[in-house]
Amino acid sequence: MKTGIYLSYVGLGANLLHLSYCHQIAKKNGPITIITLCKNLEAALADDPLIENVFYINQYHKKLIDIFNLANVLKSFDLENLLIFYPSIRLYLSAKLAGIKNIRIYSFFKKKNLHLVKAAKKLTEDFLKINNCPTETSFFVNKDKLNKINEKFENKFKIVIGAGSSGPTTRWGSKNFSKLINQLNKSDDYFFFLLCGPNEKGIENEIILNLIKKNFIALSDKNIENLIPYLCASDMYVGNDSFGSHITSQSGKKSIVMLLDAPRAYTDYSQNYYRMIPNGFTIDEITHGTNANPNLITVEEVIKTINRFRN
Repeated sequence: MKTGIYLSYVGLGANLLHLSYCHQIAKKNGPITIITLCKNLEAALADDPLIENVFYINQYHKKLIDIFNLANVLKSFDLENLLIFYPSIRLYLSAKLAGIKNIRIYSFFKKKNLHLVKAAKKLTEDFLKINNCPTETSFFVNKDKLNKINEKFENKFKIVIGAGSSGPTTRWGSKNFSKLINQLNKSDDYFFFLLCGPNEKGIENEIILNLIKKNFIALSDKNIENLIPYLCASDMYVGNDSFGSHITSQSGKKSIVMLLDAPRAYTDYSQNYYRMIPNGFTIDEITHGTNANPNLITVEEVIKTINRFRN
């Protein structure tokens, strides 16, 4: 019984928050095929035995005529089941035309107020006929890769500094991250993994130029498959709402995330998340378009939170 999952999301983080549902379905139906709009998902899941194939779609998802083109793509997978984690009549029609027998999809009329976690959880529960589907899982990474990093940075408390993100309104800022690292270095024996994308070297350089101690490694030159072991080997994540936090949280690590311009739904699924909210806001007031001042989350507050979870 071949089963596929369609994730209509470009961002790696949005794809990874659906990983638990992929795993739950694969445990019952066998390794699954994921069809996604995210070009990096295949590399991120390279070590995952529950994922048979990740197919990246970079076309056939915008125009009306693409219904037929996408149907031909879906037909090539010879799927019996397809779960579409997105409300789209177009995707549903493509799946129908592909001859897929069992199609599950979100309600077409709830796109505006869609809660990613609640909707995904319910769809999975209905398909598997179970109650209380787990919303988080364990991220798979090759043990030899982990051991190499742990041996290299033995006896150090390793923090991923998630300074990159999808856009400027979601970033805490390079000055805050530099100050945080310098303050932490006054006491304990830390080591920092600076997580910025290849197009965010400016942010990375701004942080590095202001650091007093050189106890860090920059990850911007590493591809997804090579940098993931650093995230999984870390002891904690501190940073913006980005894909790195989804990997650390699903590796059982405390992930401290600054919520400035992203809804809580993106981090509701894992008990390993701790959300830092700007002073004067509640968690339910933060959403796309909030554009909260990043300095309303102070370095001192973040250090207190780090110390609380480290101890």
